[in-house]
Amino acid sequence: MPEDRIEAGIEADVDALSAAAASRPRTPRERARAQTVADIVRLGREHLALHGAAALSLRAVARDLGVVSSAVYRYVENREELLTLLLIDAYNELGDEVDAAVGAVPEADFDGRFAALGRAVREWALREPSRYALLFGSPVPGYRAPAERTTGPGTRVIIALIGILDGAFRAGRLAATGRRSPAVAAGLAGDLAKIRAEFGLAVPDDLLARGTLAWTSLFGAVSFEVFGQYGPDTFTAREELFAHHLAVLADVAGLPAAGAAV
Repeated sequence: MPEDRIEAGIEADVDALSAAAASRPRTPRERARAQTVADIVRLGREHLALHGAAALSLRAVARDLGVVSSAVYRYVENREELLTLLLIDAYNELGDEVDAAVGAVPEADFDGRFAALGRAVREWALREPSRYALLFGSPVPGYRAPAERTTGPGTRVIIALIGILDGAFRAGRLAATGRRSPAVAAGLAGDLAKIRAEFGLAVPDDLLARGTLAWTSLFGAVSFEVFGQYGPDTFTAREELFAHHLAVLADVAGLPAAGAAV
């Protein structure tokens, strides 16, 4: 048998075993462990909201869980692991809410899907400011998120956004406005080409760069509001201000309003 067929057979066996393991019912011990980890994450959320990420303590979580610290280390190895679990939990909750909001809008309404994505990010951030700060605020001193575990959950929103932009481009509904658009430099073009290849995008350089600006500006607007950067009295109509931001950013990205010609 040729080597490639042997390797393919091994991979198929591994996939079959993984699928079987995933589909079998969990044992009572596995269910109990999963529930304990879920309780630790829940308490970690509460401590994060009360004390902030820098002061997060696994010992304090163990105390609220009603166990000695040595017992909780059987489920969560250390404070860094707890932070990682909280990151993944928050990224996935944000991603779920964005996916649900975008999915509720017709596929052909690209401007509406972009607006739904932006509103979902803002609503989650205002409801979960401490968790938003963990994701998008100042880095936690001494902690480095493991990319192999956090990149997937952490890129769900941007993947949803570029999916909207790419879908609009393929449908002939994404185009730059008449405003000045600088040429894309060679180094940036190389970066954009890698992104396009990684995600199978058709969006050209200029529109992909514009989409990046829409992405960073969206989170900048949300961060200004969550972290109180506007001050207490500058804007009272915050929701209207954000809606205006979204309309401008949709235009920057090249998304026409519903019914508008491209």
